[in-house]
Amino acid sequence: MPSRSEELRRKRILQRKLAKRKDKPRFLRYLSWRFWKFERKEYWRKPKGNDNKMRLQIKGYPPIVKSGYGTERSIRGLHPSGLEPVIIHNKNDLARVDPKRQIAYIASTVGLRKRLEIIEEAKKLGVRLANAGV
Repeated sequence: MPSRSEELRRKRILQRKLAKRKDKPRFLRYLSWRFWKFERKEYWRKPKGNDNKMRLQIKGYPPIVKSGYGTERSIRGLHPSGLEPVIIHNKNDLARVDPKRQIAYIASTVGLRKRLEIIEEAKKLGVRLANAGV
């Protein structure tokens, strides 16, 4: 269990991360602005060509992925609320969730009937659900 000062530190870092998210560039695949087939697939591919202007980081080309853009390790992977995400598949999984530290996601494979049961049980236990919208 983290100490009170550690929790406050994590909250401050999380707020800073959310504020800086606007400054972080969208990492584009090279020539995605030119070819429709790349424009549809918005995923990063490292430029590897010998004379590739993006790889050479020439002015006017989009930035490439570098280590400096990463998130601090203490808050990496956290929900924007600052809670640790946990995936729930059934009502029994809810018993293992700590409402103070964790937020639950209902697995995408869970059907409507079981989903409604999980939502009802989560309300009883006081567990927050990130994707409770039915």
